[in-house]
Amino acid sequence: MTPPEPTGGAPEAPSPYRALVVTASNRASAGVYADKGGPLIAEALTGLGFTVDGPQVVPDGDPVEAALRAGVAAGYDVIVTTGGTGISPTDATPEATRRVLDHEIPGIPEAIRAEGLAKVPTAALSRGLAGVASRTLIVNLPGSTGGVKDGLAVLGGSWSTPSTSSAAATTPDRGARAEHRDLAGDADRRRDRPASDKDA
Repeated sequence: MTPPEPTGGAPEAPSPYRALVVTASNRASAGVYADKGGPLIAEALTGLGFTVDGPQVVPDGDPVEAALRAGVAAGYDVIVTTGGTGISPTDATPEATRRVLDHEIPGIPEAIRAEGLAKVPTAALSRGLAGVASRTLIVNLPGSTGGVKDGLAVLGGSWSTPSTSSAAATTPDRGARAEHRDLAGDADRRRDRPASDKDA
């Protein structure tokens, strides 16, 4: 059967920004219950304009680290995890993430915890991290759907759309290029100002 001819305009080009969602859960990976947080993240990131893979559902601990390293090697701009950030003996996502990160970004998880604290005091128990590994931004979100929604509220405020203003900061190389352009533009504007207007 021949597929129908497209009736609209040119097909929309895929986003150049790629995201991976990883769910850390022993029980979800074993099929005991369905993953709920991962699909929420994937849907939200798609709505922000990212091309999204996953959620990949893996057991807690070392499989999380393996999924993160594979995602970094694959060149994803963003990896968002859910699950394994609490204080139970099997919650090891922060430790797995820290082994992968080159640099931590404390402000992101602090903002996510603050968002949750406005609703439930136990949000303070989340140990999620965020940071950069090579050219990939990695963010840990809690495993509960409420915690995921709090995290997405914070991230969505920063990534209203993966455009030059927001996603330029997603990875170190893009952020550095954006900062370089801003500094170069400032220098040009200062050079072109009349001498009387220049700073003393």
